[in-house]
Amino acid sequence: MNVNPSAEGIAQSAKAATKGKGLPPVHLWNPPFCGDLDMRIARDGTWYYLGTPIGRPELVRLFSTILRRDGDKYFLVTPVEKVGIIVDDAPFVAVDFTAEGKGPDQCLRFETNVGDEVDASADNPIRVEIDEETGEPTPYVLVRANLEALIDRKSFYRLIELGVEREVDGQSWFGLWSNGRFFPIIPSAELARA
Repeated sequence: MNVNPSAEGIAQSAKAATKGKGLPPVHLWNPPFCGDLDMRIARDGTWYYLGTPIGRPELVRLFSTILRRDGDKYFLVTPVEKVGIIVDDAPFVAVDFTAEGKGPDQCLRFETNVGDEVDASADNPIRVEIDEETGEPTPYVLVRANLEALIDRKSFYRLIELGVEREVDGQSWFGLWSNGRFFPIIPSAELARA
């Protein structure tokens, strides 16, 4: 079914559903699929509607609170409707972070382009994909409920300065500590080539 849902209608439903504090329980809502919306989140975190960037940060934030990922697809979900949108890479971008403590006691807290804050932990892991052709690393942190943030380049370079080497499953890895968890980034043997 492909109807013509509108961003305005979704925004009104989202406002009605998000009156309380915190994020709405989109994981509990199971409305009917109403079709795809001409909305896209670019790799740099810019939200587009009908090919035009959405210039109101508060509207982007509102939409981000009702975003859900089911399998490989992304949806805006309210209690009464569910519409598909396109996400080029990750739906969020981690634009900054703070680090407190050292070693296993270190806590890395990320801030996203839509105002979420998340501490890297067992529940919110950091992962790095290495492009097989270029060898370029692409780092992510899980923000919430199957939704990740791409860690921006400046933040990743700062993270690398905090990296340490540690043995994982009999192999030496370069990685990061946060909240008692070690997140491997690259095998130490490959570090010199990176």
